Amino acid sequence: MSTRTSSGTARTTLVFALITAAAVGLTACSGGEPATAPAGASGAPGAAKGALPTEDVVAAVKKNEAAAKLLPADVRQRGGLTIASSVATPPSSAYLPDGRTVVGVDADFSAAVAKALGLELKREVVGFEAILPALGSGKYDVGTGNFGVTEERRKTIDFVTYVNDGQGFAARADSTLKAVTDLTQLCGLKVAVNAGTTFERTLEKNKGRCAEAGKPAYEVNVYSETGAIWMSLQQGRSDVVMNTINGVRYAVTQQKNLKFLNEYRRLDVGFAFKKGTPLAPAFQAAVNGLKADGTYDRILRKWGVTASGIERSQISPPEIPAPKK
Repeated sequence: MSTRTSSGTARTTLVFALITAAAVGLTACSGGEPATAPAGASGAPGAAKGALPTEDVVAAVKKNEAAAKLLPADVRQRGGLTIASSVATPPSSAYLPDGRTVVGVDADFSAAVAKALGLELKREVVGFEAILPALGSGKYDVGTGNFGVTEERRKTIDFVTYVNDGQGFAARADSTLKAVTDLTQLCGLKVAVNAGTTFERTLEKNKGRCAEAGKPAYEVNVYSETGAIWMSLQQGRSDVVMNTINGVRYAVTQQKNLKFLNEYRRLDVGFAFKKGTPLAPAFQAAVNGLKADGTYDRILRKWGVTASGIERSQISPPEIPAPKK
């Protein structure tokens, strides 16, 4: 049976989400952009407990004329794009103490690509579940939210890849679990995930494996707020958290009595666009240009995610196959 937070419960979880509240006095990070944020965002999930890196890795980016020429004429004329961003947890995304400025891997890459294309970027913070449908309706030009490239999403969304992340697990330090290499290891346990994610879909799709193995099914506890999944784990309402590899690695360094279990699978992560977008070639060329001039590696080093580097940006590549177990 799934659990979904009400708006009142979500506000309570903000206290626990200080796994994400940036240190007082932290200066703005490069790539950080003021955004239209949800109410109460200053303590929202995505804010960091410890000091976030402040190295400016975007300021030196020069316009990539070849990439900019690939932009549609109307975009070049208006000189800007609207981006919908989901803010969850470092290192992918976080708020500064002002509750408005978004920083992280996603923010740095989107800022660097926009600068390379000579565009102004207007950022709006949007709930993770709402971004992909909003792209389809044309409300936004591009979306970020550590969106993994899957076959299901490729049916309605175009992607331009910029990192590789994926699915990982964490548990309380007293858990007997050491690694989850087969989903049947979760049978009989309660697993906390965010709504609308590849984690939720993976678990729901494979629930039948427990019955096939003669074991009780695992329970998928689904939450809208990232802070809520960690609260459920700490309070014993969930036994395991399934989240992004980089996000889980970061979170267990910020909270006591938790441990990183393992990477379960890798997925390409990309900028998300409406299917058939004419923006994809320009974004791809801009990302590959950032790789060539060294900005790409500087962003990864800044956020401690060098293992997430990709050889080259691709447009909607096939989904990386899931483990068979």
